[in-house]
Amino acid sequence: MAGCCGDAQSCSSNELNSPQWRRALWLALIINAGMFLAEMVAGLASGSASLQADAIDFLGDAANYAISLSVAGLALAWRARAAFIKGLSLGVFGAVVLGSTIWHAVAGTLPQAETMGVVGILALAANVGVALMLYRFRAGDANMRSVWICSRNDAIGNLAVLAAAAGVFGTGTAWPDLAVASIMAVLAIAGGWQIMKQARAELREASSFRTARSPEPLQT
Repeated sequence: MAGCCGDAQSCSSNELNSPQWRRALWLALIINAGMFLAEMVAGLASGSASLQADAIDFLGDAANYAISLSVAGLALAWRARAAFIKGLSLGVFGAVVLGSTIWHAVAGTLPQAETMGVVGILALAANVGVALMLYRFRAGDANMRSVWICSRNDAIGNLAVLAAAAGVFGTGTAWPDLAVASIMAVLAIAGGWQIMKQARAELREASSFRTARSPEPLQT
């Protein structure tokens, strides 16, 4: 994290609650909430599983940014707990996407490639902007890293959606769309696991820090 020491426990609350960090989170929250609405409407209208998956991802990210804002500047243990919840929610998102993909496969839905392409480009522009804005915070604690991982996965997911749109247009089948939705689900599950793993390590660190600082009992 820029301007912060290597030891997450010893970073001051001012460094973890800087105006730059909070401003970036607010902008990311607004962008993701707006893109969720736009992409969900487009996904339902076009019958695209990958667009709907990306829309749910936007909603999850907006909620995660709100959680990050609520714990910015708090003690490491609270930030790690929030990161663990975000990692778990990211994994749940992956499971939801897999279920939706299976439903579309069974239903035989053929998405509209043109709508997928246009909305995918808009979503990519939004996510690349957010990812660049959050890039400087990628090496922070689990809470900050979770925000960076989400924005990174979003940009990758949007490139995949565009590839799916080209595949649907070229083949006239829904399989490229379904394949991309599955990939996005795997990315979500893997990202959630990374976040929870680091959060657990930071919770152990916070517990050790409290134990080391607690006074020894008086000998009688």
